[in-house]
Parts: sequence; structure tokens; C-alpha cells
Amino acid sequence: MEKFAETLLDRENLSLVIDNLKQGIIAHKPDRTITFFNRAAERITGYSRDEVLGRDCHQVFASPFCGDRCSFCNENSPDFTSGTTEYPLTIITKDGQTRQIEMTVSAIQNKEGVFNGVIASFSDLTDEIDLSLKAESMTSFSGIIGKSKAMHDIFRQIKDVAVYKYPVHVSGETGTGKERVANAIHDYSAFGNGIFVPVNCGAIPEGIVESELFGHVKGAFSGAVKDRKGRFELAHKGTLFLDEVAELPLKTQVKILRFLQEGVFERVGGEKQVSVDVRIISATNKNLKEEVRKGNFRQDLFYRLNVIPIKLPPLRERKTDIPILISRFLKETEKEHNDKPPSISKQALDIMLDYHWPGNVRELKNVIQFSVVHSRGGVVKPDDLPMEVVEQAGRPEIMQENEGEKKDREMKQKTKLDPDAVISALEKTGGNKSKAARLLSVGRATLYRFLSRNPSVKQYAEELDQ
Repeated sequence: MEKFAETLLDRENLSLVIDNLKQGIIAHKPDRTITFFNRAAERITGYSRDEVLGRDCHQVFASPFCGDRCSFCNENSPDFTSGTTEYPLTIITKDGQTRQIEMTVSAIQNKEGVFNGVIASFSDLTDEIDLSLKAESMTSFSGIIGKSKAMHDIFRQIKDVAVYKYPVHVSGETGTGKERVANAIHDYSAFGNGIFVPVNCGAIPEGIVESELFGHVKGAFSGAVKDRKGRFELAHKGTLFLDEVAELPLKTQVKILRFLQEGVFERVGGEKQVSVDVRIISATNKNLKEEVRKGNFRQDLFYRLNVIPIKLPPLRERKTDIPILISRFLKETEKEHNDKPPSISKQALDIMLDYHWPGNVRELKNVIQFSVVHSRGGVVKPDDLPMEVVEQAGRPEIMQENEGEKKDREMKQKTKLDPDAVISALEKTGGNKSKAARLLSVGRATLYRFLSRNPSVKQYAEELDQ
């Protein structure tokens, strides 16, 4: 064993071991001079050792492999001189191929803790992702959930467009996940190491929208007591996500158009031109072409923003994704509340599969949260679902409860939920309300309602929970 350790410590033998790893390995000094580049790195990037060793990594590799997205080369990164960071990355190889890699970067420090360079390992996931998409076996991509063909098409589009800087316009009904798609494009793009700045254009009052987007100088208007950066400047070296872009005033549209054409703008009240390097992703739940026809949106800006269109399908057109979305939301509930969530009964699932989902994925998440709160026991049943879901799914008869059974259930709950019984259950569970509710054989919502009507018991519960 000692001889094996000595063999590994030998510099030449260690290099031989690293050279035979499947992962690409690259190391460089603090001045970014590349000192190591193994065979897997050659294979993945298409660059030979002779082309990279002894050279500045910024001069060798094109963005995004090295440059804005590259945290170990970006001196503004908090991990530039210490720690380890991991991130997905889309690169363009020397011969122009697009590859998806997983990058892990670590700082190298000497015994005194002084920064001495970096070492990065990266794995090529392109074939694995492509095979999963081809076989339609992938169930998630960069945090987006789905296994339907429609969602696999979206995953492919995200993968393909991420490496380019061209503006992307994401359209789709409310609640379909437009911001998640924008986030995924950002993560895989050359700007992924920068900040992601989302802006809801419809939520900004018309009088201050230009100041919010482009900033202002001191004295530009009443209340402008100092210079202020806008969202475009805050997103420098990152991604600006213009959500509900159809709501922008025509005057502001002109200024955005100029930025897209010339790459510069002025702050409100200022004369100095400001230049930023930012990727623009826009989104709306409206038909932009129709807004252009109505005169509400500039045609020239539409063409500038809609260079790469991505249209998200509504949930009613991808109902095979509903079970895995429910599973994800239940896991989130478990994580947030540290309590085992209920399962979904077949009858409740059938109702959700029959429902039209006008609010799409966002509405589904709200329904799951509602059902978890209202469920009695460990299973979500049809009468735990919101009434409008059951009625619109064509199952109103499920909401009918035998009047005698209803009175029975209420009587049982009344006898169980007296102050002494609740206090006893809380003491046994150390103030854990979820466990106390199970001990009392009632739903958590029922217990919370009881506590809200009994302030002294509620205060005692809070003291126990501290």
C-alpha cells in the first residue's frame, strides 16, 4: 500500500493517472497560464496540448468555455481564489460543435493558504442528454419538469440556443414556466456566471419604467437625489429577462430598440452613453404579432426580440407530465415543512387529469398545496381538492357528502379538539403541530383553525415550539 502511495506521489506517474481519466482536466497558474491539459480535455474541446500549454486560457478558448461564463478566470467571482464551484456549461469546440458539459472548478492553495492557481474537471454530457431526449426518457432539464414529447422539444431548443447570444422570445399562457425556461437558457449560456435579472414590465408604473430599466442621474426628476443604475446595467455580463414585454410603453420600446441595434443607452436625464454586455430574453402571454397589428407594439422591436422564438405548451396539452409534476410539488412540500406529505388517490389524480388547467403549472402547484393543507390523513381524496377543479373536471357528484357522515365527522373532531386534548398532544410532540394533528386524527388545517380560535392554547403551542 505504501509503495502504491509513493507511486501516485511521483509527478510523472500522477500525470499518467490523470491523463487516463474520462474527465477533462485543465490547470493554470494565477496569471492564467495553462500548465496541464489531459487527453480527455483534448478529446472534449478539440484543442491539442501543443495549442494550449504555456498560453493564457483567455487567448486559447472562445467564450463560453473561457471568458464571461468561466468562474475560475473571472476575477470578480467570489471563488476566484478559494473554494469550489460547479455549474453546467454549453461550449463550442474548436471544430464548431456544441457540447454540454458539467464543470467543477477548485482553487489551488499552498500550505500557507496562498492562492496558487486553479484546477478544473469537466465531463461531457452531450451524448447522454441527446440519448435521453431521443428515447424520450428524460424527466427534467435544468429544473424544468416534463417527460412529454412537447417538453422534450423545449429541452432541445434550450440546449441549442443557449450557446448563442441572439435574443430569445418565450411565449406561452400564464403559468407555463416562461421564467424557468429563461433561467435555463441563462444557466447554460456564456452569461450563466453573471446575474439573472428578471423584470416584470407590466408591474412597473408607466411613469418610472424608463428609470427602472435604464437608470437615472441625480436631479433627473423630483426624488432623484443620486445617480441610480437601471436593470440593464445591473445585468451586465448576465441576462436581462423582460417578462410581460408587451406591456411596455411605446416610448420605452424605442429606447430598447436602440440598445439592441447599437448596444448603448443613456440614463434618464443623462447625456453620457452607457454600454453593457447583456443577453436579452423576453416573454409574454400575449400574441405579439397581434399586438403589432393593433399598434400596441413596434414591429421593428418585435423582429429584434423574436430572433429565436420558443413557444411553451399549456399543461392541458402535456397531461402526461401531471403525475411527475405532482410528485415534485409533494417533495417540495416535504422539504419546506419537514413533514411527510400525503399521497394522491387514484380518484383525485383522475380529476386532475380531466381538469382544463387554465392557470397551467402554477395553478397545479397551488392545487397541490391546497390539497395537502385540507387532506385528512395520509391520502389526498377528491373532496380535498378545490371545488372549482372538481366541478370543471365534470365530477361535481364527488363533492356530495352524506349529511349524516358530515355531522358524524364534525362531532368526532369537536370531541377530539378540546383544549386539554390539544395541549396534551402538543406536549407529547414537543410543540410539533403536524405530529400533534396526526395524534389527534385531524388534518393540520383543522388544528390550525382550532388554535386561531383559542389564543391561550396557541400561545402555549408557540412556547413549546421555541
